[in-house]
Amino acid sequence: MSHAFPRPSDGPVNGPVNGPLYAAAFGDIPERWPLPPAQDSVQRWLRAVTAGGQGRYGAARTELALLRREAPAGPLASLGHSTEASLWRQLGWHARARGWDGRALLLAGDDREARTDALVGLAADALGLGRFALSERLLQQARSEQPTASVDRHAVRIAWVSAELAMAQGHPDPALDHAQRGVALAADGTSVRHRVKSDVVLAAALCCAGRVPEATALADGLLARTEAHGLTPLRWAVASLLLGIGSAVHTVEQVRLIRDTAADVVGQRGGAWCAR
Repeated sequence: MSHAFPRPSDGPVNGPVNGPLYAAAFGDIPERWPLPPAQDSVQRWLRAVTAGGQGRYGAARTELALLRREAPAGPLASLGHSTEASLWRQLGWHARARGWDGRALLLAGDDREARTDALVGLAADALGLGRFALSERLLQQARSEQPTASVDRHAVRIAWVSAELAMAQGHPDPALDHAQRGVALAADGTSVRHRVKSDVVLAAALCCAGRVPEATALADGLLARTEAHGLTPLRWAVASLLLGIGSAVHTVEQVRLIRDTAADVVGQRGGAWCAR
C-alpha cells in the first residue's frame, strides 16, 4: 500500500501521530473495525488506509471519493490518489493503478513525501506491467527524492518493490537483500501492517533464493498473523504462496480453502480481482 505517515509539524498531512485512527492505519491495531467517524480530511484518509489494508475496498473507495471532494488539490489529494492506486494494484489492476499514481505525482507538486509515494507506486505499476527497466528508473528517482527527515516508511516501501523487481528478473540474492532490509526497517516503525507485509515479501524472496523450508516456516506463521490482524489481502497472498511451496502445518485443501475464503471476503467487500 502507498501511504505517508501523518506527522505533527511537517509534511503534507498535519495532525497527531496517535489516537485510534492512526493506530489502525499505521500502528498496532490494523484489525480495528468499525472505526471512529472522520472529523477532518486527514482522518478520512486514515480510515481509507485502514479499510484498504483489511480488504474493505468499497469502504476505502467511499472515503477516498469524499476526500477528493474535500481536498481536490495538493499533497493530501496526492496521497489520496496514491492510496486509490494501491487498491487497484492489490487486485492486479496495474494499468488502472498507473493512472491514479500518475495523477498523484502531478498533485504532489514539490512535496517530497507525496512525490516519493507516487513514484514508488508508479514503480510497482511498471513492474506489474512487465516494464522492468522503467520500474528501476522510477525506484532510483524515488530513492533520490525520499524525504531525509521522514520516518523510514518510504525506505520500507522502496525495499518491497526493489525485492519484487529482483524476483521478477530472476535475481534471488538482491531480492533477499532488499527483503531483509525491508524487514529491518519495518521493525523500527510503528506499523504492524508494514511488519507483516515485509515478512510476506521476505517469504517470497526466500523461496526465490531456493530456501524453501525457511520460506514455508515464515509463511505458515504469517497465516496466523494475517488472520489475527484482519489483513485479508495479505492472507490471500500468503496462502497463494503456500499453495506453490507447500505448508508444514496445513494440508493443501486447508490452504486452498484459506486462499479462496480470503478471495471471497475481498469480493464481498467491494474488491474485483483482475482476470489474467
